[in-house]
Amino acid sequence: MSDGRTVSTVFSERDGKTIMSTTFDAEQMNDPEFQKQGWQAILNNFVKHVESTN
Repeated sequence: MSDGRTVSTVFSERDGKTIMSTTFDAEQMNDPEFQKQGWQAILNNFVKHVESTN
């Protein structure tokens, strides 16, 4: 990210399903749980997009 924090998203397969996990460096201005919820919303929207194109 532009401020030097890192974000990593890994795709793996388990039992014929795709597992996606994201790890991020939390920033200092907002509560880490709030940031986690934001990333989860991004991932949920990504899943909706992918599922709608199949």
